[in-house]
This record gives sequence, structure tokens and C-alpha cells, in this order.
Amino acid sequence: MLMQEVFSDKKTKWLYLFIGLAVLLNFSGLFITLMGPDAALYASVAKTMANTNNFSDLFAQGRDWLDKPHFPFWVTAAFFKIFGVHTWSYKLPGILFVLLAALYTYKLAKDLYNEQIALWAVLILLTSQHIIINSMDVRAEPYLTGLIVASVYHFYKSLRKTWVLHLVLASLFAACAVMTKGVFALIPIGGAVAGELLIKKNWRMVFNFRWLAALILILIFILPELVTLYMQFDLHPEKTVFGHTQVSGIRFFFWDSQFGRFFNTGPIKKSSGDPTFFLHTILWAYLPWSLLLYAAVFQFFRKNFSRPSSAEWYCTSGALLTFLVFSISKFQLPFYITIVFPFFSILCAAYICSIRQEKSLKLIRVIQLAVCAIMMILILVLHYFFRPEGLTPAIGLLLIIPVILFTVVSFGHKNDWFKVFYQVCSAVFFVNLYFNLVYYPQLLKYQADSEAAFWINANNKKNLPVVQTRIGFGYPLDFYTEAPVYFYRGMANDVLPPKPYLLYAEKDFIDQLAASGAKIERLKTFGSFRITMVKGKFLNQHTRKAALITNEVVLVK
Repeated sequence: MLMQEVFSDKKTKWLYLFIGLAVLLNFSGLFITLMGPDAALYASVAKTMANTNNFSDLFAQGRDWLDKPHFPFWVTAAFFKIFGVHTWSYKLPGILFVLLAALYTYKLAKDLYNEQIALWAVLILLTSQHIIINSMDVRAEPYLTGLIVASVYHFYKSLRKTWVLHLVLASLFAACAVMTKGVFALIPIGGAVAGELLIKKNWRMVFNFRWLAALILILIFILPELVTLYMQFDLHPEKTVFGHTQVSGIRFFFWDSQFGRFFNTGPIKKSSGDPTFFLHTILWAYLPWSLLLYAAVFQFFRKNFSRPSSAEWYCTSGALLTFLVFSISKFQLPFYITIVFPFFSILCAAYICSIRQEKSLKLIRVIQLAVCAIMMILILVLHYFFRPEGLTPAIGLLLIIPVILFTVVSFGHKNDWFKVFYQVCSAVFFVNLYFNLVYYPQLLKYQADSEAAFWINANNKKNLPVVQTRIGFGYPLDFYTEAPVYFYRGMANDVLPPKPYLLYAEKDFIDQLAASGAKIERLKTFGSFRITMVKGKFLNQHTRKAALITNEVVLVK
């Protein structure tokens, strides 16, 4: 039977219900303490920008910072100015850009396919694991995800007769993407549009003057980024950045931050790249839809390779070109691939809405329910070993809601092929509510930098200044501490406050300081672990203590 034949008004209402719940799920991590180093770093940069009213220069831990472009910091600083500096006011714009991605995923899928596929694409996107993680641990990717699919949609619309406004909007979104992560953000955008035109041999449009106009518009729209980089770095060759003077911010923006990372020759390096890295990363990052994605891509090429003119190639071209470039890059991180999840979701939705063979339906049911079961079992295993303390009766009641939803769907949709996907979504709701309401809040108790900041805020009655030694890592302390924060680097030009002041450092450093004869009073110790890189020894409550290091807050007299 055709899937469209069973897509009734009643089922549409269920789909809207699940989309609404998925939206709420992405807000469930809004108040979770920021994780270091990345999210807390970005938040502290934006906090400095908002507090100093300096929207042109980027500073991290008191020094000029040359790494990411300005756009996310401008947006976040604006939210800080409006709502104040809070965890939720940092995360809120990122989540809104995730919803922007969902909106444009819907618009693009509806135009390329139909409303049914568009709605399923939105639900798949909002329930994919790394999208939910990105809504909790906001970095640059939520911004990029929304900006890229929005740009592709408007470039797609600019191929029509009424193209001028769409071309301007597409170029604006593309420019904002460039001002979020650099020129490599144009790869999925250019790949999507160029792939569609080249594969279908639309030479008249390939060589159309509007692409030159788009390039000019993008260059105009990124002028704020170029001007601020020039003012902060190129006008000041005496500044030391990456251990060197004569550093050009504009060169870094166009070359070192992009091609330098790609070839691992820039100032920011990783040890090596793995061509299969994103192939296996997708298996968990795109849960619970990853196996369906591989099937969807295979079926897409099997069906359309011999007659490419009958298919749309925006999603496949944009996603696969980005996947290829990231796979051969020497600088790889799991969340990079999230930016093409809207394209993945449209491909998956088109696939599940086109399945006709009963044999395929049964196989997918078995696979998706198995994925569901594995996710639930992993949560039970995690809970057994980790033993978080935050599972209150109120949170328990919230966790029961997905279980009830799963039960209602299982027995109330007997003849609905889409039932299995509602069941999977119910499992996703349970798993990620557990993560956001139980696991992450307990995990962050071992992020000593933020725990120390909270303790200092509650006990620093004299508002003494704070000095920290954890340079390059202690960003949560910088963001959350209300008192002035200074940074000890062990250099002659360190600017430190007059005594007395509070010092936050590793226990080894404090011990050396005490042994040197410094007058200190030990105030509080904190068990610390780098929680973004958890290991089995830490997750097991019986061996956790041995995995911790100790940080301290002391009074330097």
C-alpha cells in the first residue's frame, strides 16, 4: 500500500503532536549548566562583549581571541543585553536557530516533495540525537544548521522568475553562516545548488549572472566581520597571537582557520584525521534514524542514478559533498556533521513515505524497534553504574509520560505503518528527558570550574577578586563568577589584584604555593573530571573517586 493513502487528518494531528513534543524536548536542556570548554568559552566571550559594550573585539580569559568569527557572539551578546547574563539567555538563541532549521527544512521539503514528507522531515530532524545535544550544549552548530538550510531554500527559490529577494536573503543567510564558522560553511550551500544544476545539466542556470551577484552580496554582507578583524588584529601587528606577532585576522579568517584546519597546517591543529570518522559518528549522532539514513541514501542512488533528471539533488549533493570534505579533513569533531542533518532528514522522510513492499516494512519495524530497545537498555545500564541523585518524584512523573505515549501509540495505531516511528520518537523523548533532567545535572557536579563559581558567588561576602590558573579550560568559572576574575599564567606581565583575593587552582599548584611560604587559607575542595570526555572508570560510582582530580579555592592573604 502507498504511504500517502494512510496519511489521514487524524494521523496528521498525531504528527503535529509529536513535532510539538520534540520542540519542547529541545528546550528541556535550557537551564542546564554550561559545559566547558567550548560552550562556556563562547558564553564568556559574549559576556565580555556585552559587559564592555565592545562588539568589535573578541576576548577570552583577558586576552585577544582569534578563533571563531563574530556572528554567534553578536547574537548572544544581544540576548545578554536584553535578558541579562544567564545560562538560559546564552542557550535560547541557539535553540531558536535549531527551530529556524526545522522551519526551513519544512519549507524546502514541502517544495521539493509534499507536506507529508515535510512534516516527517521536521520530526526526524528534531528527534535526531545530536540536534538535541546541540540544543543543550550550544556551540556554533545550531546557528550554522539553521543558516545553511535557510540559504539553500532561498537559493532554490531564486531559480524561479521572482528571484531578486530570494537571492538577497540566500546571500544574507550564507554570509551569516560564513561569519559563524568561516568560508567552509559555503560547502553545503554551494554543493546543494551546484549539484542540482550540474547533475541535471542546467547549463543556462549554471552560467547565470546571478551567482556573481550572490558572491558580491555575500562579500558585502561579511564586511562587518572583515572590518572587526582588521581593527582588532591587522591594525595591531604588535599583538601576540598563537605565540607570534604580525598576525593578520583577515588572513586567518579566509585561510588559516579553514584550510589550515583542513590540512592540519594552521595554528590550531589536531593529530590526524580518519576517513571513516563521520561514517561511524553518524551511527550514534543521528540516532534513532542513522540506519534508515544509510538505506535512504542507497535507495536514492539505486532509483535515480540512471535517470537523474527525475529527482531533486539539493539534499544529496549538499550532504554528501560536506560529508566527503569533512571525511578527508585532518581536523574532525563529531558535531561538525550536524549542519547537514536537515538534508539527511528530508532524504529519510522521502524514503519512509515511499516504501511499498511489505517485506521492507517488516524489516524496518524490526530494526527501528531494536534501535529503540538498545537506547533504552543503554539508559538502564548507565543509570545502574552512574547512580545519579537527581531522580526526584517530579522528574519520575515526567519520564512516565513518554512511556504512556509509547503504550498509547502501540495499542491505538494497529493498522498504521508509521506507528513504529511514533514508538521510536517516544523512546527518544524518554532517553533525552533522562539525559537532560537526570544525567547531565548530576554529571555537571563534577565540572569543578562551575561548581567553584557557584560556591564563590554564595560565600564571597566581601566580593573579593578571583584569580584562576586553569588557562584554556576554566571558562565556566570565568562565565559564572560574579566577582572580577583575573588569570594567572605564571608570566611576568600577569595582571593580578592586590591581596587578599581568592585563588582557584589544581591542588598540586596550591600545595606548591603553600610550600613556598605563601599565606593561604584553604576554603573549599572540588572533585573534578573533564566531563565532555567521560570514561568507564568515572561513570562507575565505585571507581569514580579514583578518576577525579582535586581543585581548590583558597584565600591568599
